[in-house]
Amino acid sequence: MKEYQTITEISGPLVFAEVDEAIGYDEMVEIETPGGDTRRGQVLESSEGLVAIQVFEGTSGIDMDSSVRFLGETMKMPVTEDLLGRVLDGSGNPIDGGPDIVPEERRDIVGEAINPYAREYPEEFIQTGVSGIDGMNTLVRGQKLPIFSGSGLPHNDLALQIARQATVPEESEGGDDDEESEFAVIFGAMGITQEEANEFMADFERTGALERSVVFMNLADDPAVERTVTPRLALTTAEYLAFEHGYHTLVILTDMTNYCEALREIGAAREEVPGRRGYPGYMYTDLAQIYERAGRIKGVEGSITQIPILTMPGDDDTHPIPDLTGYITEGQIVMDRDLNSQGLKPPVNVLPSLSRLMDDGIGEGFTRADHADVSDQMYAAYAEGEDLRDLVNIVGREALSERDNKFLDFADRFEAEFVDQGFQTDRSIDETLDIGWELLSMLPKTELNRVDEELIEEHYVEDVGEEVAAD
Repeated sequence: MKEYQTITEISGPLVFAEVDEAIGYDEMVEIETPGGDTRRGQVLESSEGLVAIQVFEGTSGIDMDSSVRFLGETMKMPVTEDLLGRVLDGSGNPIDGGPDIVPEERRDIVGEAINPYAREYPEEFIQTGVSGIDGMNTLVRGQKLPIFSGSGLPHNDLALQIARQATVPEESEGGDDDEESEFAVIFGAMGITQEEANEFMADFERTGALERSVVFMNLADDPAVERTVTPRLALTTAEYLAFEHGYHTLVILTDMTNYCEALREIGAAREEVPGRRGYPGYMYTDLAQIYERAGRIKGVEGSITQIPILTMPGDDDTHPIPDLTGYITEGQIVMDRDLNSQGLKPPVNVLPSLSRLMDDGIGEGFTRADHADVSDQMYAAYAEGEDLRDLVNIVGREALSERDNKFLDFADRFEAEFVDQGFQTDRSIDETLDIGWELLSMLPKTELNRVDEELIEEHYVEDVGEEVAAD
């Protein structure tokens, strides 16, 4: 192992050093300051005679007299099943006061790409307990389904609700095998405040969700460079639990906007030519390397499902971060500022939300046979009610027909009873669909043109429409 004292430049989180040997990309580095402190870093760029090193703990205290040692290996995550119940910092070090991690093995955090031929198509239902997701935009095992939010919206509350409520229902295709499988949550927080971190930990401990979780915490005052490794550490842990121990893992990453800001900061320090709005031109590839680590493998029991959360700057869904994320992932859950101002919890707007794999994860064998029909009919009815709200602002409600007023009533009750369930309520898929049928029963049977007649006869509640008319 060679040691160099050839630092030529320090720029932001980066250190540049001259070398006389070939240095590998992503190789780990130790930098010792004149004061005796040791910092960890990673090779970001390697060319003939010069390397750029990103320093995880920050470059404060590092000067031209500091020593640089190249360790000859990439960054690895010590993994073991005993990580469940532990809280780690953004670099994978325990911060919960527990014992040191005794790993079963150490894995490269970059991971290994899943061979497309070996991928198993995602088609098994995950119940989050949130009606706006389970009923209208269903999450399936192996899917990557982001939450598009905005500054000040309660996406953290929704993330915690999903983390503590998410389960793999027993009645799934595969029968007894699914009952034997276990469920784990990997929670990766990037750039959050200390107050948010305290809220997360208080909820995990209060509800007991920590017992089946591994938590990675990168705070806002931690180095930005650390944010670039936090999601990779979380996903490496998830891959180990899923593909070695058969866990169905749900990876929640918040906030991907902070991750992308860290990429932009590093790109500026490297004096790269910026792409859209100053973000690196390779951000699409970088995000894909994270999101595409979700999935299932043929013949392997476990799975990795991702819910990345991002706050859209200025609530702009054309911003590069949500725009690129939408290209890579299989849909999105959209949180709405207007619904939030009305007090709906969670304020999920089901109309612009989408789960591209929903049709494969619902129906007989996974959920109830009426799931698809109920979802389609509620979506159509709510969309029509939303259009009529715009018309009411122009002509007034009195000018609308009796039929149109029923759709307006449906839209109001859909938001109040189906979407607005609170952050502490855990609904099974049966409860969600029963509420859906009660709402659809407000409409005449002739308007239920997306539902099979046999299902109408079985589930339609005859007296609901009369009660609404009486009110």
